[in-house]
Amino acid sequence: MRLFPAWATELGLRDVRLVGCDLPIHAERERYREIVEQIRIGKRERGALVTTHKISLFEACRDLFDGVDEYAALCGETSCLAKRNGRLYAWATDPISSGRALAEFYPTAGDSEVLCLGGGGSAVAITVHLLKHSTRSRITVVNRTAGRLEAMRAIHSQLAPAAEVRYVENSDPRTNDRLIGDLPPRSLVINATGMGKDRPGSPITDAAVFPEGAYAWELNYRGKLEFLHQALRQAGGGGMHVEDGWRYFIHGWAVVMEHVFEIAIDGPKLDRLAAVSESERPRRILS
Repeated sequence: MRLFPAWATELGLRDVRLVGCDLPIHAERERYREIVEQIRIGKRERGALVTTHKISLFEACRDLFDGVDEYAALCGETSCLAKRNGRLYAWATDPISSGRALAEFYPTAGDSEVLCLGGGGSAVAITVHLLKHSTRSRITVVNRTAGRLEAMRAIHSQLAPAAEVRYVENSDPRTNDRLIGDLPPRSLVINATGMGKDRPGSPITDAAVFPEGAYAWELNYRGKLEFLHQALRQAGGGGMHVEDGWRYFIHGWAVVMEHVFEIAIDGPKLDRLAAVSESERPRRILS
């Protein structure tokens, strides 16, 4: 909310403002429909960034959308609503923004593997992007419950992926340590669990050893970020790349603003958005 006015100024958007709308977890279906209907019929409303409730809102309002993109249809969720000539459309933009964030630090080709710790919405978006655009030989997804893994498997099966996808139900960080230890060099390890932000701790222990030349991606950018600190301590020897979720956050907003305001945000513009955002970026403290 604090950053949007600065972004709007940077992008040359006039007379626009961001209006927050908070709903409780598991809100009633009619509440989602009331909000979407207001956006659909409102004369001043341009669209919406959906930060949470992405599946619930999509399921409750599917009939109110004049069209949905391929990712929204595939994943059964929406993160962006926008109007075109009075018609309301829904997009699932996370596979796009995650792909753009990954492209900044992670090579799309090679024989390394991906280990994704967590099976929620971000994990779905990232794995969908990888299966459509990468040549990874194997992706392993770990989650505490089987339900999310089965839901992810159903989405992946629609892509007919060439890569092998392994689904592991596990809540023991020591097992995750072993999975990291089995990875070949230059593999990507993702913390998509929310641990370190939404709840304390890390999905791995301090005994975990990342492979040579590994890429460690902490999707969080605020909180205690235990996973990030564990990776940074090992990166001190060189050859390992550690990334937090800040650029993913910036890309996420940028993609939605592209759709809502029908503009293109290229690399230089994105860098300017990131620059004006630095004052709000939480500082990383390594201990």
